[in-house]
Amino acid sequence: MAPSVAVENLNPKVLKCEYAVRGEIVIHAQRLQQQLQTQPGSLPFDEILYCNIGNPQSLGQQPVTFFREVLALCDHPSLLEKEETKSLFSADAISRAKRILSTIPGRATGAYSHSQGIKGLRDAIAAGIALRDGFPANADDIFVTDGASPGVHMMMQLLLRDEKDGILCPIPQYPLYSASIALHGGTLIPYYLDEKTGWGLEISELKKQLEDARSKGIDVRALVVINPGNPTGQVLAEDNQCDIVRFCKNEGLVLLADEVYQENIYVDDKKFNSFKKIARSIGYGEDDLPLVSFQSVSKGYYGECGKRGGYMEITGFSASVREQVYKIASVNLCSNITGQILASLIMNPPKEGDESYAAYKAEKDGILQSLARRAKVCFAFLLYF
Repeated sequence: MAPSVAVENLNPKVLKCEYAVRGEIVIHAQRLQQQLQTQPGSLPFDEILYCNIGNPQSLGQQPVTFFREVLALCDHPSLLEKEETKSLFSADAISRAKRILSTIPGRATGAYSHSQGIKGLRDAIAAGIALRDGFPANADDIFVTDGASPGVHMMMQLLLRDEKDGILCPIPQYPLYSASIALHGGTLIPYYLDEKTGWGLEISELKKQLEDARSKGIDVRALVVINPGNPTGQVLAEDNQCDIVRFCKNEGLVLLADEVYQENIYVDDKKFNSFKKIARSIGYGEDDLPLVSFQSVSKGYYGECGKRGGYMEITGFSASVREQVYKIASVNLCSNITGQILASLIMNPPKEGDESYAAYKAEKDGILQSLARRAKVCFAFLLYF
């Protein structure tokens, strides 16, 4: 008898999906690592450094002390009852942990939460977004996720019905998008960033690719914009973002804004502006543009990849559509509580005047300066060759 499960009878969407970030090169590296363990000295090196994906703590970056202090106290709340804790943890970490625990039903980080995330933590994230953008944010618009990737998958699952549905994606792009579109049975519509203009996003290129896809009978549902860019590193100018927002509004597209690298800008003449801020600043309200913004605790200066925290902010969707997003989130029960806490902390870090602020700022600045130095070295190397 033929095997009941074989490559030939698997879901073709899975077979079509490719994700080079953890593809053949990584598999080969893992084989070599196994060889180093079983046959020491058999290779002309004794260690493998995995640089296929942004994973800074695996390369020695230390976690931010304040974040880890709060997590430790939340995960082991009996520490808050011990007198010696006051000498081991900063006062603001203790008060923050108490505040967070008071928002968690049962004060238990090991329990399921609301499918969108713990309400008090979503309140904190919304407050951080409002402070960043200068426009109000609502906790009911926040879906806390296990990193940004599950949020992207949820939106693809929502928008893509079959191969006649398309998503405009930048090229070069982070392969999460091509993999997710393939996995959910849609069609990737590429638009090409212009290296000569600093990997700029030209509206004329968007229009060209959109019209070409529509001429083939593809219903283009959304536009993905990665800003700051991955892998290109570009930071979109404010007027360019305004044009993109208007383009999505005029063409009836959902704007999927990947903003996970908003802290990683290493030149003085560039500034991050969220697409929500841009949309509100040009007068577009809640009902004018469907917009989903993604953030992650894995990037920036935090580098908490293994904690799997992040969120997506959803605005401009009808109540009935939002119910379907909530249903998808509910199928997954909830994101992990540690990641939820971290997502609230990165949007509300220590403020000037807090006991932890000086140490926190020194750690943050040191990490970002180190990343900037390495980025400039890589750039100089590429220019040389």
